[in-house]
Amino acid sequence: MQAFLTRRDPSRNMARYYLVDVQRDLFGQFAAVRQWGRIGASGRIKEDWFENERAAVDAATRLIDTKVKRGYTAHSAA
Repeated sequence: MQAFLTRRDPSRNMARYYLVDVQRDLFGQFAAVRQWGRIGASGRIKEDWFENERAAVDAATRLIDTKVKRGYTAHSAA
């Protein structure tokens, strides 16, 4: 699961992105990885680890829903 969201507001000089991805490590744990920052910059990264994929996907979905409520729009992560 991967989602790429952006929020732009030229009147406030705002151009932000938010990337959410669920990844698995070599030991079978799952992480909801998020990266955010200003568009064009490398931004910050945070990982939240979970014992199973369902919990990681649920956490990622909650993050996405929160960002959409704050004005972010979803795009393809191509």
